Amino acid sequence: MPNARLSFALIATLSLAACAVPEARLRTGLVNAGLPRPLAACMAERMVDRLSLAQLMRIADLPKAREAETIDAFLRRVRALGDPEILGVATSSAGLCAIGLGRR
Repeated sequence: MPNARLSFALIATLSLAACAVPEARLRTGLVNAGLPRPLAACMAERMVDRLSLAQLMRIADLPKAREAETIDAFLRRVRALGDPEILGVATSSAGLCAIGLGRR
């Protein structure tokens, strides 16, 4: 029985760690795209649960902004990815996080 508990604890820990890496990468990508850190952190937290790993990688790799980015300009870039699911999640996350309702 102790081995089963240890195995369960290990699996749970690895599962949590697997979520943390995409969220951190997405958060960094959003900041690099020009979004403020608090907004990027809130959006990444919401988006990591709603998009596939491939989708998260696509949005995290958006090009870095030359100047401070607005949410509208960021969403235009997301729209250019051509994935309606990414656009929907990014739009709802940006809206909820901008008004302070996005945190769990």
